[in-house]
Amino acid sequence: MSSALTDLFPHPIVQAPMAGGVSVPRLAAAVSEAGGLGFLAAGYKTADGMYQEIKQIRGLTNRPFGVNLFMPQPDNADPGAVEIYAHQLAGEAAWYETELGDPDSGRDDAYDSKLAVLLDNPVPVVSFHFGIPSRDVLDALRRAGTFTAVTVTTPEEAFAVERAGADAVIAQGVEAGGHQGTHRDIPENDGSGIGVLSLVAQVRETVTLPILAAGGIMRGGQVASVLAAGASAAQLGTAFLATAESGAAAVHKQALTNPLFARTQLTRAFSGRPARGLVNRFMREHGPYAPAAYPQVHHLTAPLRKAAAKAGDAQGMALWAGQGHRMARELPAGQLVEVLAAELDSALTALSGKGGFR
Repeated sequence: MSSALTDLFPHPIVQAPMAGGVSVPRLAAAVSEAGGLGFLAAGYKTADGMYQEIKQIRGLTNRPFGVNLFMPQPDNADPGAVEIYAHQLAGEAAWYETELGDPDSGRDDAYDSKLAVLLDNPVPVVSFHFGIPSRDVLDALRRAGTFTAVTVTTPEEAFAVERAGADAVIAQGVEAGGHQGTHRDIPENDGSGIGVLSLVAQVRETVTLPILAAGGIMRGGQVASVLAAGASAAQLGTAFLATAESGAAAVHKQALTNPLFARTQLTRAFSGRPARGLVNRFMREHGPYAPAAYPQVHHLTAPLRKAAAKAGDAQGMALWAGQGHRMARELPAGQLVEVLAAELDSALTALSGKGGFR
């Protein structure tokens, strides 16, 4: 792993940036303080909202942290399909006594404004989801002293990231909770993602960049596995979702280990892009009919999800979670980093010459 990255955090543990209010400053700060790398999620926020959170985390820790940006999306959604889906959701709006959102609320997530803030007020790490920034952007961030990483889901995407000039790739396996960070949204490829161990190994043979591995990682032994496969560090999201510092709704945290939610599934029901969450009523009823239209569907369903969360109704929420959700531990975030680091050390010792295979 390049020294530019290893110097930032002593433990190879990165807290995934979870948009929608989960990756709040107190969570990122607690992870960084414990020796991992905490991340703020700028997705769905205004540029000023992102800036205010950056100021908050700087007031909580002097340790390095990261900020994640969503790449602007192409305008290739079928307006007719979105309108039909809106009609299908009319009953949900009536049930939750709210209006559907405006699907045309914007596609770029204030990308340019956020970049301007990050260039004027550099942070240690910036990562990108849903595509690759231009070389000019990557070069400008590098000149500002910022380390850059881009999510990939295939070796081909990793190769494109290396050619663009990023500093690292985040190899996201299909097990990961939340949105798959594919660079192109191709409905025919739904459900055909690569598992994290296979993906890391393939990416390692494709690029020379440091790899952060993501996807269903919940224990230190799994961190050891992705390191052995060629990763430089592991990025964990669902593992930190249940912590006290997480901004996730209480009902979301409880659902992770609730036997009622036995499995996860990739769905377009809530956002129009493939995302993994706990299977609930909304996903079962609407997932088969949701169009490939991100972020239009995200904007459309936002009031429904907000109303369901306010009512404490897990059956109407987007319960993003990875495949390892049943292994979630309700620990303070800093303590979880320490436990993961201890488990990693034990796993590495067991696989070394001291312990051998058992």
